[in-house]
Amino acid sequence: MPISIKDIAKAAGVSHSTVSRALSDSPLVKEETKRRVQQLAMEMGYSPNAAARSLVTKHSGTLGLVVTTIADPFIAEVVRGIEEMALEQGYNVILAQSNSEVSREIAAVHALRAQRVDAVIISASRVGDLYLPLLEKIQVPIVLVNNEQSSSSVHVVASDDVGGGRQATEYLLSLGHRRIGYITGSADRKSSAHRMRGYHEALQAAGITPDISLVAEGTGQPHGGEKGLQLLLSLPDPPTAVFCYNDMTAIGALRYARRRGIRVPQDLSLIGFDDISFSAYTEPPLTSVAQHKNEMGRLVTRMALGLVAGQEVQDIILPTYLVIRESCQRLGE
Repeated sequence: MPISIKDIAKAAGVSHSTVSRALSDSPLVKEETKRRVQQLAMEMGYSPNAAARSLVTKHSGTLGLVVTTIADPFIAEVVRGIEEMALEQGYNVILAQSNSEVSREIAAVHALRAQRVDAVIISASRVGDLYLPLLEKIQVPIVLVNNEQSSSSVHVVASDDVGGGRQATEYLLSLGHRRIGYITGSADRKSSAHRMRGYHEALQAAGITPDISLVAEGTGQPHGGEKGLQLLLSLPDPPTAVFCYNDMTAIGALRYARRRGIRVPQDLSLIGFDDISFSAYTEPPLTSVAQHKNEMGRLVTRMALGLVAGQEVQDIILPTYLVIRESCQRLGE
């Protein structure tokens, strides 16, 4: 039979209310009594009833987290930051996967709400304008990671995708490249459109008119990188450098280049986005626009807990930074 507050009170020779206050670290209990009660609770194996506690505090001590897939290395690193901050604040995390399907994402949010989570974090959300009103009706604080669909009810922590796209393209321009391709992410990802916008801005600032034929559709996965690079290299005047939507896309492009006998970076410069852990171990190691992934996870958790506490919060856009490795080379060298 589980140990109760009544059992601890009997062993300590104090009232039930004193035990309850001592276990919640109340200043109304003398330090000596508090230490004795807490020590007894630990020795007796007391575990608080979360459901009963939530009825009193109105909080469950649990956050819901919806991700497209935990197999994505970028999402995995963000999730690590979320879990770290949640544990530091005494919160648990319930994880659900949407497989990139909007209907499953909405269903997962409803299911988490039914489990009385205090807030919901949605990473790499596919939710668009059409579905935002559904989230607003959930009546629980919601924070999106890397999505700009914010409103009065839904808040955002994201990276500066436009700035990151500019950084990648400016770096390739600085190496003398003028025919620069872009392999996109999936069509429903606003981050892909934003990174392409930064790519276009950098080209225009350098006096280069963007060429639509140099933009190949990808999927955000390696197979999209393979197909995208195949298309770009089939052009009569192919690019000498390619900016990829993310590192997974660039890894696929690297594979295709190797199969075709195209040397990276001697024949073709490639740059990715995200700086996932695998990027340092490709051949050659991949230059990438890095996001503050762990910090993003920690910040989104802090924002969610702030909303739970009734605080006003502001959306956060984090800067990106370039990690230079060996997949890019000056044109003509």
